Amino acid sequence: MALGANATATRKLTIIFKNMQECIDQKVYQAEVDNLPAAFEDGSINGGDQPGGSSLSIQTANPGNHVEIQAAYIGTTIIIRQTAGQLSFSIKVAEDVAMAFSAEQDLQLCVGGCPPSQRLSRSERSRRGAITIDTARRLCKEGLPVEDAYFHSCVFDVLISGDPNFTVAAQAALEDARAFLPDLEKLHLFPSDAGVSLSSATLLAPLLSGLFVLWLCIQ
Repeated sequence: MALGANATATRKLTIIFKNMQECIDQKVYQAEVDNLPAAFEDGSINGGDQPGGSSLSIQTANPGNHVEIQAAYIGTTIIIRQTAGQLSFSIKVAEDVAMAFSAEQDLQLCVGGCPPSQRLSRSERSRRGAITIDTARRLCKEGLPVEDAYFHSCVFDVLISGDPNFTVAAQAALEDARAFLPDLEKLHLFPSDAGVSLSSATLLAPLLSGLFVLWLCIQ
């Protein structure tokens, strides 16, 4: 993702849960397009044999398309989906966990944009599709009637990718936020709330009631 005139594509995702003494063993989850496993890399579906092993678990809502990882010991929920030939994920995590380490210390959540090598400039659009902004807005409006952050991100994704199927990913992200947020009055975010130009953003990371809801809906 980039908070600018860029889009990104996620075709592979790796999530690492580090070993915690008396809690969980280290677990690695890897997903790729057309391969969304219902287990960790070692074949297990929980955090191992330590006393807190059950506090980390994987559930499959829709095999091959929708996986949920619950990490109760750190108050984190991750939903991973495959839609429109790409991976997307939503994550609810406590602020102190998300910001516990600097980028120099270890691999952490990307909350400020993706590396340049993963970005697609707007000039690439002409090679990808011929959807106009009016058509993109109409397609997104069908499932996202409120012109909030999710709507604007949907318009950007559809416009840049040229693929109407990206509306599905945007709608799924909104539903994840609806499930994650304790205060539904904060569900719909608008440009003035987030402090960025949402018409060109594909990652939304607002601080809501002490929780981060991070959305990657990317081409």
